[in-house]
Amino acid sequence: MRNVPRKSALPLKLDLQMFAQEKTEPATPRKRSEARKKGQVAKSVELTGALILFFAFLCLYLLGGYMKDQLFALFTATFRHYMLWELSVESAVSMYGALLYQGFLLLAPVMLLALVIGVMGNYLQIGFVFSGEPLMMKWNKINPIEGAKRIFSMRAFVDFLKSLLKVAIVAYAVITTLSGEKDHLVALSTVPTAQILVYSAKITMLLGLKIGLILVVLAIFDYMYQRYEHEKNLRMSKQEVKDEYKKTEGDPLIKSKIRERQRRMAMQRMMQQVPKADVVITNPTHYAVALQYDAKRMEAPQVVAKGVDYLALKIREVAREHGIVIMENKTLARTLYAQVDIGQTIPVELFQAVAEVLAYVYKLKGKTV
Repeated sequence: MRNVPRKSALPLKLDLQMFAQEKTEPATPRKRSEARKKGQVAKSVELTGALILFFAFLCLYLLGGYMKDQLFALFTATFRHYMLWELSVESAVSMYGALLYQGFLLLAPVMLLALVIGVMGNYLQIGFVFSGEPLMMKWNKINPIEGAKRIFSMRAFVDFLKSLLKVAIVAYAVITTLSGEKDHLVALSTVPTAQILVYSAKITMLLGLKIGLILVVLAIFDYMYQRYEHEKNLRMSKQEVKDEYKKTEGDPLIKSKIRERQRRMAMQRMMQQVPKADVVITNPTHYAVALQYDAKRMEAPQVVAKGVDYLALKIREVAREHGIVIMENKTLARTLYAQVDIGQTIPVELFQAVAEVLAYVYKLKGKTV
């Protein structure tokens, strides 16, 4: 008979190890919390900038009349009043103070709106995150090899495609808007300067709102992509999930040993109470329940030990060694085992049955309740 060589199980084991190292599992809450503490969150920088641009132009569009009045008041005060003042330290300080105040009134709406939108744009994406981890010095950031990998990575290629798409869409919007206004643009050479300024402001506002809205829509898609990339980078292998579970919950083998030791200690304490029992009620072989009653300190009989199969056998053996009465009552033994825990008194509905058993036991021992 020819000996057929057995195939080695090593390749299969290596395949299983490689499969266990594949990052296919979603990140656990602990992994997400640690990443957040390090400042690793799903965030689109473009979304905040796009929102600021759109709402800034919207503010200019809605408050254009107010800002025009403030600007005219600034120039009017300069040419009608400040130019006639006698130059001195006091007059210069007063003039510059007034100019700064009027300039602040002019720019305050846009600046405050940009600040609010910037804070809200970041909060809606990542909430409140305070982490100094990104500011720490890391030598791999100045490593030319790592830098080249980042430059020629898939992420850099995707960012390049996004930039091209953004420029193309914005250019298309600008071209279509200006081509629709070509007749008015040609006629600007024949209208007064004031009308040229008004028309230029109108076209600028229209282009700003269009470009801002386009950038907001593109930034929303970019945020969705950033969330996808973030979730992809946070993925864990099956082995990592197991290791983290061991760190947080403890090694299952050690926990099982601890539980086993606790069960043994509890059983030992329970078996130490059997000699104090007045009677052991059995099934007769599968169930055993030990009862104790002391009229001076107990309102009703208590279950001091109970068990099934092997544990029931041990209870009966201890009871025989210490001369405890063993009685067979299948129904009562099963009921006590199912309804009463160790250390608890028996329920009211079992008083009659247990009282009859204890009366018989006391009669055997010549005791009185």
